[in-house]
Amino acid sequence: MKRPEPQRGVLEIEPYVGGRATASGAGKVYKLSANETPLGASPRARDAFIAAAESLALYPDGGAEELRNAIARRYGLAADRIVCGAGSDELLHLLAQAYLGEGDEAISTEHGFLVYPIVTKAAGATSIVVKERNLRTDVDAILAAVTERTKIVFIANPNNPTGSYLPSDEVRRLQAGLRPDILLILDAAYSEYVSRNDYEAGIELVATSENVVMTRTFSKIYGLAALRLGWMYAPAHICDVINRIRGPFNVSIPALKAGVAAMLDTDHVDAARAHNDKWLAWLSAEIGKLGLEVAPSVANFLLIRFPNEQGRTARDADAFLMKRGLILRQMVSYGLPDCLRLSVGTEEANRLVVAALAEFVNAKAGA
Repeated sequence: MKRPEPQRGVLEIEPYVGGRATASGAGKVYKLSANETPLGASPRARDAFIAAAESLALYPDGGAEELRNAIARRYGLAADRIVCGAGSDELLHLLAQAYLGEGDEAISTEHGFLVYPIVTKAAGATSIVVKERNLRTDVDAILAAVTERTKIVFIANPNNPTGSYLPSDEVRRLQAGLRPDILLILDAAYSEYVSRNDYEAGIELVATSENVVMTRTFSKIYGLAALRLGWMYAPAHICDVINRIRGPFNVSIPALKAGVAAMLDTDHVDAARAHNDKWLAWLSAEIGKLGLEVAPSVANFLLIRFPNEQGRTARDADAFLMKRGLILRQMVSYGLPDCLRLSVGTEEANRLVVAALAEFVNAKAGA
């Protein structure tokens, strides 16, 4: 019997699984698996969200004009080159839908965000995954993988889950090496955490190119993950395309209002960045003292590598930590089965996870 069939590639997709939120049998739980900000949302954003309850019967502004203007003022951009979406994930899906099809290819890196292959296959195209070099994006490997079928290159900068970043000169070298008909998507979800002098989120390159898009999110430093809110900055012709295919009311009124308030509350963002700077460095140093390998990170998380020895593996450590209510992220789906990813948490959570890791390491060393 015949039945409706999805387009090619859809059944090849491994569904995305987010970080766990519960630990069976544990008392208090510390969720350190999803790179959420421990400071939460701005009080101004929460107030705006609550006030939006008065408008629940109304459709939102389909053009997200107030939010686009707030973003434009904050970064000195043209508001008509900004498109808002239900998280940057929606914008990635829309970009793939618009610029990929049967027979096309999209390139991403081996430890890149899992959504890139998903949106590629959902559009009926082929996902090409290139090797990284020491957990870093390899521009030469990407350029070598380009074929006449290549239509999109996805780069997470900084990259999740490795915490590494591509310096601005390397991003520019990559863009210069691509054909002008290849779309370079710079996913800058963690850019607000980066303080390196040789880093650029992508604004300058978008402003001077016709084939570069930068995506951003309110889910990380702004603490609005529950509202699903993101935005992209792109050439006018790409904004025109995405505005033609996105949902007419794709961002809710509560999300729009909270987003405006969050964008304006620069003090809260500064506090979140300062907290992350302090505890990212502390966690890196303290976990390193335990003899565990910690990958250098410029974001709000760390990648911890465990030895491939019975009783001391990442899976063993994960089970040990879970019993204590400390939830980290296993990295098997990212091709890093010997690693766990740790989000920077509150001071309490950070100190507890280091103490638990020390207990795990010492117990296994003395076994």
